[in-house]
Amino acid sequence: MPALYILIPIALILVAIAIWVFFWAVDSGQYDDLDGPAHSILFDDEDPMHKAGVDEAQTPASKDQSDA
Repeated sequence: MPALYILIPIALILVAIAIWVFFWAVDSGQYDDLDGPAHSILFDDEDPMHKAGVDEAQTPASKDQSDA
């Protein structure tokens, strides 16, 4: 029984920390784009048909490097 006097407050503190971490993650945008990282591994960044590849190809810095 005396162990419950220690374990219950510890459990409540751990639950409070878990709730705080969850709300921090939601507020900081951790759950904004759930599908993007999962799909980005399937595409090659150098593929011109891929959005990241198209955006990278249109930047002036990459055009200067390809001309050199």
